[in-house]
Amino acid sequence: MAETTLEIDDRGMPRVRFSRPFNAADYFIDRHLREERGSKVAVRTIERQVTYAELRDSVNRFGNALGALGIGEGERVLMVVKDCPEFFFLYWGAIKSGVIPVPLNTMLRARDYQFIIADSQASAIVYSAEFAVEVEAALAGSSPRPKVAMRLEGGAETLADRARIASSELEAVPRQAEDDCFWLYSSGTTGQPKGVVHDHGSSAVTCRLFAIPVLGAEESDVFFSVPRLFFSYGLGCAMNFPLAVGGTAILDERRTTPQTVAEIYRVCAPTVFAGVPTFYAALLAADVSIAKDASRLRRCISGGEALPPELHRRWLEATGVPIMEGIGSTEVGHIYICTRFGDSRPGTTGKPVPGYQVRIVDEAGREVAGETPGRLLVKGQSVTRRYWNNPEKTARLLVDGWFDTGDMFRRDRDGYYIYCGRSDDMLKVSGRWVSPFEIESAMVEHPKVLEAAVVGRVDADGLIKAEAWVVLKDRGDSSEATAQDVRLFCKNRLAPYKFPRWVNFVDTLPKTATGKIQRYRLRAGSFDAAHRG
Repeated sequence: MAETTLEIDDRGMPRVRFSRPFNAADYFIDRHLREERGSKVAVRTIERQVTYAELRDSVNRFGNALGALGIGEGERVLMVVKDCPEFFFLYWGAIKSGVIPVPLNTMLRARDYQFIIADSQASAIVYSAEFAVEVEAALAGSSPRPKVAMRLEGGAETLADRARIASSELEAVPRQAEDDCFWLYSSGTTGQPKGVVHDHGSSAVTCRLFAIPVLGAEESDVFFSVPRLFFSYGLGCAMNFPLAVGGTAILDERRTTPQTVAEIYRVCAPTVFAGVPTFYAALLAADVSIAKDASRLRRCISGGEALPPELHRRWLEATGVPIMEGIGSTEVGHIYICTRFGDSRPGTTGKPVPGYQVRIVDEAGREVAGETPGRLLVKGQSVTRRYWNNPEKTARLLVDGWFDTGDMFRRDRDGYYIYCGRSDDMLKVSGRWVSPFEIESAMVEHPKVLEAAVVGRVDADGLIKAEAWVVLKDRGDSSEATAQDVRLFCKNRLAPYKFPRWVNFVDTLPKTATGKIQRYRLRAGSFDAAHRG
């Protein structure tokens, strides 16, 4: 039986100890039947419910179906699968049978899938019918191809069909907490995706150190996450956290809009909600009754990008529930710095999650003093030990257990961490470092501004100045008069050298699937603006 216990080490830090053996599927799936939770709803959608007993049986069937296809222990299965109960079945069925699942971003194109097929050397790829065009185009151009390429559903021969006739009995393959368990390909904001290898203990660590003591997750909770299951934020909030506490996970395979989320609130009544700042802003701007529909919410969390204080204030005013802001990464598995419920301190990312060590260092790797900005390093049990097939990046970013996040932070006198942007996003204006997020936070306080992103641009004298890209609440307000008003608004709230010299209006900001702004596209000017000035 896979079990965990929480201990305190000699530094006074909590640490998770694992039973031996430890297969993560036994901890997250099988354990619930031993704890007499079989009849409780584990996963639900608008139209469907799956109990913990049904979840266990389906996980076993999918694990057996993979085995019957010749997918053996240690081999990889790529998953291009929508947010549906079958994602759970395939993911945990693979882990239970010793196969390594690799969930992929469902919004990638054929060339991206082709790269990952070659890089991962996966033995199988399973995909939802909705994504067949891109996946099958990638397969057509791949050599060698995975030995198994199969639709999950919606075809003549599908994995779901094979699972239905497979046995519902499956013993978990013996594994240890430090053995490879699953991979995620990091999206990043530039460059090719990187395969991040996580072990069997990683997900349990994020639950025992963050979800339960910091987020306050309970068995009675109903979880809904706007971020999808294919990356670490969604994988934790939408699957691992509810399974860790015996709660209920809500899934919605539809394109996420304020209207679909409002329907989820009405029909499924989530108590824990995970989103990104962009979507919180969209919900507030939409014609939906947030306060009424979200009446059962007790915890809200934001990640992906820093949360502007004004957006936090407006959400709290509308719902009465503060947003807990956190920062995490694919390499760490989930959130390692977070504000606390009742101590949100808008404008900061809070304090480190107990069990994780963090350091702020300069370009030479020395810890900085006072409130000086620097690069953030993090260390903890859930941090990956390596990138797949990339020893150079492993050696550069993972040193003695410390992961170089590439994020710039400063720590205030009270010990709260304040996000300053990515290390390559920081601007040096008039000889002083400027955080783009500081300018963006000031801009969204303007009554006409919905979102903003700031990058550096060289002026006529060859000097770096701030350039802003802005999404307005009303597109009809796009004009030079509005641009000038926004510049003056920032001038009155920031040091004189920080205000944006140029203001461009756009319909949307370019972002990754995880909600991170692709500033490299803005810097390159490869994005259309309704107004430039």
